[in-house]
Amino acid sequence: MDIRQPDAYAQGHIIGAVNIPFGSAIADNLTKLPKGKPIMVYCYTGQTAGQTVALLNVAGFNAKSVNLGWNLGISKVEGVAGVTETKANVIEGNAVAGVKPEIQAAIKDYFSKMAEIKNTTYANYKINEADAKKLLDAKDKSVMFLSVRRAEDYAKGHIEGALNIPFAKGMEASFDHLPKDKKIIVYCYTGQTAGQTVAILRLLEYDAVSLNSGMGMPATGDAGWANKGYPVVK
Repeated sequence: MDIRQPDAYAQGHIIGAVNIPFGSAIADNLTKLPKGKPIMVYCYTGQTAGQTVALLNVAGFNAKSVNLGWNLGISKVEGVAGVTETKANVIEGNAVAGVKPEIQAAIKDYFSKMAEIKNTTYANYKINEADAKKLLDAKDKSVMFLSVRRAEDYAKGHIEGALNIPFAKGMEASFDHLPKDKKIIVYCYTGQTAGQTVAILRLLEYDAVSLNSGMGMPATGDAGWANKGYPVVK
């Protein structure tokens, strides 16, 4: 399942992949998705795919995100041309998808609210590194940072003031420690698991967004907090 914009999909996608662009189209097509097979989701770098995967799993699908998406992952794999096509694939209807109405409504609301902040600092429930640093430098008390990296990596260096809740089964038990009166900027390594965390937090009515490319890794190039040379503390 390719959630990039149609123009990117048309230029090339994995053979057999259907295109459901990130946004309201995902909520609109829930009942057409299969529950009897895994759904592999990819976007550009993995971040919005993370959000999508979390929403689909809540809806009862078996969804997984492709590491680093198309730009940083799939397109760099040797032999990718052999599994790439430009032909558009039709989304087949599935009358027995069985998505609970209240969950479908919550996902529709998720994307409706996202549409309201289009072209703002928090478009797609994300924030770029420079804008996040400005909030940190200003000591904006309406914002907090949440690291979902492993505890040992958090200990080696994290954004000042960040709380650590490692991404893992059972992490939701710690969500009660998070404030609902602040914007929560979530970051991981590349943005992918932060995207999943953001989706769940927003469904639970926390005001969460993910940091573009997370802390950053070699695969993200110059994107990501540490890759930008921004400060960390121990």
